[in-house]
Amino acid sequence: MSESSNDQLKIDELARRTGMTVRNIRAHQSRGLIPAPEVRGRTGYYGPDHLARIELIKELQTEGYNLDLIRRLLDGAGGSSGEVLRFTRAVREPFGDEEPQVIELDELAERWGAADPALLRRGEELGLIRPLGGGRYEALSPRLLRAGTELAQLGVPPDKVLDVAERIRRHADRVAKIYVGVFLDSVWKPFDEAGRPPEGWPEVRESIERLRPLAAEALLAVFQLAMDDNVEGALGRELERGAKRPRGGGSRKRGKRTKP
Repeated sequence: MSESSNDQLKIDELARRTGMTVRNIRAHQSRGLIPAPEVRGRTGYYGPDHLARIELIKELQTEGYNLDLIRRLLDGAGGSSGEVLRFTRAVREPFGDEEPQVIELDELAERWGAADPALLRRGEELGLIRPLGGGRYEALSPRLLRAGTELAQLGVPPDKVLDVAERIRRHADRVAKIYVGVFLDSVWKPFDEAGRPPEGWPEVRESIERLRPLAAEALLAVFQLAMDDNVEGALGRELERGAKRPRGGGSRKRGKRTKP
């Protein structure tokens, strides 16, 4: 069997093809990440499935998955490398359609109305901006940055703008957990209790993909209803309070009249 064969590779040939070491390939095999080779005589031969599996493992590692989780994903998918890759991509796909925006410190200070290092650190802690060095920052959500700019233009101090962002984030985390819980209870747990059948992975992946627009649309709709009720109620109370307040000379206290 020569190296020119595209179908069967010896372990050193597989290592060169994948850019890995022979030792790492054997370690993957001992972990159950890749199946054993076909042994003919005293030589093991690896085929296209081994090559595809190793490339998948490398890609999943690049995405931040550790080897133990990769093994469990592969086991759960019944060895379907393609389905595992599609599932993990669906899980890690951003829920928003925004692209981060690079912004200079001067522009950021102009938008916020200040360049206080404490404000910048807090913006980093809240996950709003990320320093890139050289006086440049990456705004992870340009829409949120624009909203903060609008609040600053309305006269809201920068620290109050960040207070608003922090409180909104806490509420958003709670909403996100609600939706994740619905997915786990209604989709994942029944699938898991059924033994994670290979034919069920596409349905689970599709559920994750559908969750994105459903969650966003429902949250926006409920928020609009809540804003209508709160604005109307708050404005009504303020108007009523203003109507009861004495105006003009009526607010002055009359002095005691003295007898002539």
